[in-house]
Amino acid sequence: MDITIGKPWGISEKGGRLNNEDSIYPQPETANSNHKLFLVCDGVGGAEKGEIASALACDSFETYFSTFYEGDLTKTFIDKAVIYTETRFDEYITSHPEAAGMATTLTMAYVGSNGVTLAHIGDSRIYHFRKGEILYQTEDHSLVSEFVKLGKITKEEARKHPQRNVILRAIQGCAHSTEADVVSLRDIKAGDYLFMCSDGVLENLTNEDLSAIFKQSNGVEEIKTKIMSYCEGKTRDNFSFYIIPIQNVLESKGFKQNILSFLYSFM
Repeated sequence: MDITIGKPWGISEKGGRLNNEDSIYPQPETANSNHKLFLVCDGVGGAEKGEIASALACDSFETYFSTFYEGDLTKTFIDKAVIYTETRFDEYITSHPEAAGMATTLTMAYVGSNGVTLAHIGDSRIYHFRKGEILYQTEDHSLVSEFVKLGKITKEEARKHPQRNVILRAIQGCAHSTEADVVSLRDIKAGDYLFMCSDGVLENLTNEDLSAIFKQSNGVEEIKTKIMSYCEGKTRDNFSFYIIPIQNVLESKGFKQNILSFLYSFM
């Protein structure tokens, strides 16, 4: 499967906060259709250096991929990338004790030869859209998400719940080792979109709002503009997102088909 993406759009803004504790990879000004790895991280900690945590997670994942990735992307590989990141957290906190307690969420999308691999830790999300329909959505590792699953509150109540920002998983360090949920999306078609975002984006946007935007908008830049209109000047939290348009998908030919094509070329 050969997946070609269009120009990806990334945004990371401080919103109503004094500083921006979100980080994304690649940097928006360098993002292009040749990139395979995309990350959105939401730092936790405030005075405990949440902005360092999110930036260090992005840098660690990018470093681990660029150093060790050689072929098929597996959950084992991603688990090792998480452990590597946790080790770097420990090293940083040892040198900077004031950062003890820093943590971050993580969302990852990798556009590979066998589909798109997604991984997430925490309550930052990844969506897969087709003509405005949500084909896949990550499940938040959060307290209110557990409450919803247990039937204690509704999804609507979860959006305004006083404990909606309490997350159950985060990257912190080896003493608080965590694990990413990993999925592989094989049903990828031209015209689909991947959307990754920190929870600040969702302060004023429901899934229904997002579906309408992705259905009615003409191209990735218009989608970005409409999402920004919900966030800019209205969001209390930092807000960050990546929009990744799927431009073309070519299915790999089977072995027999390749042999026949080779033979026909001599006829």
